[in-house]
Amino acid sequence: MTPLLIGMTLLLSVTMVAAALLATRGRQSLPISILAAGLVGLLASVQYLLLAAPDVAMTEAAIGSGLTTFLFFFVLGRVRGGERD
Repeated sequence: MTPLLIGMTLLLSVTMVAAALLATRGRQSLPISILAAGLVGLLASVQYLLLAAPDVAMTEAAIGSGLTTFLFFFVLGRVRGGERD
């Protein structure tokens, strides 16, 4: 591995850990935690791309960050919509 690839992998790993901590330990609103969890999936897909696994990277980007984040926001909207009834 080249030093540039090692540096990028380390930077992505640290950013993923920070986003995961924000998602799990964040005292902010629930949408910020959902976005932080989606960011972890997106950074994981970039990490897979750097490790020469483009098929896994596309799947992680589509499912891990895209569909899951959309589903969480959809359910959050439905749950909050039910509180007004």
